[in-house]
Amino acid sequence: MKHKFQKILVANRGEIAVRVIRACHELGITAVAVYSEPDSTAMHVREADEAYHIGPAAPTESYLNQTVLIETARNAGCQAIHPGYGFLAENADFAENVTKAGLVFIGSSHESIRLLGNKIESRQTMTGAGVPIIPGIQEETDLDDASLISAAEEIGYPVMVKAAGGGGGKGMRVVEDPADIKPALEAARRESAAAFGDPTIYLEKFIVEPRHIEFQIIGDRYGNRVHLFERECSIQRRHQKIIEETPSTALDPELRGRMGETALKVVEAADYWNAGTVEFLLDRDRNFYFLEVNTRIQVEHPVTEETIGVDLVCEQIKVAMGEELSWSQKDLVQRGHAIECRIYAEDAAAGFLPAAGPVLYMKEPRGPGIRFDGGIQTGDEVSVHYDPIIAKLIAKGPDRPTAVRRALLALDETVILGFTTNIEFLKAVLNRHEFAAGELHTGFIPQHLPDWQPVAPEDTELDLALSLASLPSARQLAPVGSGGPRIPDPWLELGAWEICGGGRR
Repeated sequence: MKHKFQKILVANRGEIAVRVIRACHELGITAVAVYSEPDSTAMHVREADEAYHIGPAAPTESYLNQTVLIETARNAGCQAIHPGYGFLAENADFAENVTKAGLVFIGSSHESIRLLGNKIESRQTMTGAGVPIIPGIQEETDLDDASLISAAEEIGYPVMVKAAGGGGGKGMRVVEDPADIKPALEAARRESAAAFGDPTIYLEKFIVEPRHIEFQIIGDRYGNRVHLFERECSIQRRHQKIIEETPSTALDPELRGRMGETALKVVEAADYWNAGTVEFLLDRDRNFYFLEVNTRIQVEHPVTEETIGVDLVCEQIKVAMGEELSWSQKDLVQRGHAIECRIYAEDAAAGFLPAAGPVLYMKEPRGPGIRFDGGIQTGDEVSVHYDPIIAKLIAKGPDRPTAVRRALLALDETVILGFTTNIEFLKAVLNRHEFAAGELHTGFIPQHLPDWQPVAPEDTELDLALSLASLPSARQLAPVGSGGPRIPDPWLELGAWEICGGGRR
């Protein structure tokens, strides 16, 4: 059945909410934002056509409050809800409740999300469909520690302890020594229960130095499904991606074709439609194994958009309205190379601890092939209550070396004052000769940058930067016509002076 959406509620915040709002506007659809108390003046609220308060800062009382979100959508006259990524994006109950309320969930069916969201059940389904999976536990029941320890011995160390009900690095532990298995199981259960409300865990064989390769897929309600090629997501910290790119340096046309066909087999087995990603691990012998399906739009979707020339979020909405896919597999061709760097409010030198604070000043990069998907601007506030991702910098070039150079230049030109970011760390990764050579794996950061520390700026530069950030302009100190003495404005008097990248120009 085809629908025509006049209004869509965006059940999210930050840069992904801004991204979805802009897609709505491109399609001529009214975008409705929601916000918690600390987000009342956030960028996604300013960008939306309408915005509604949904609760206090705690996500459980605002962005995770299904009842309030659905009631807000209905009261605002919306026909659909877009969940973005994170929060309720992969929550099958939410998808089902949205549908029961007479609204359209912009994603797949709750049955497919429920099937693929449970990692144990999805492994069983893929085994039945002939998809290669990593050796591990197949049972769906929540096994006790004794059974899991016995299974670990049978699988063989090292093993990966994983949460059955979620992803994103939560509830994951690598265990190399049998003496460490019991505390790892206990810690993973606690973390899984806190993150997903489900303490169920399972085990997989840990593959040494794998590459994390995912395939973007999308399908409509009429059985048309395509893959939009791969993304290399091997640069990770704490099992979470920070740099993604496409094409992968590990894949040749033959392997890319086989993995793409397998990705389509996965989503067909789950009767999946709308956008999602099929994730694989690729070992050093070029064997690949099904890892999981992310049943939502991905953080890293822009690199695919830049190299394929499609708008995945607009396509999500069109599919949800009952339209057929705009293109077939033969229409999709990779052109050039794109890299995405996730910019986080975090201290990479202190174990990637989250940071927060006011955005005193922000300057986005510009230049050929540069795209900046952000969720903050000068004057905003980065809260301690939510995920610390604040922007994504995407660099495209005709080839990988050009894309890397453009990414480095753009990172150097990005200025965010007010709190610590991971920009210098991202530059350190891109500058490694192993990265330039395409020698990537999921243990890249602990292997090559285990004790990374930023290069400290000279004291004079640091003092000047702080002084400039704190001083008001001369126009504020001595308004025109006030008759008072003119106080020099350091922003103007110093001429072409810019603090960036720990240096000056």
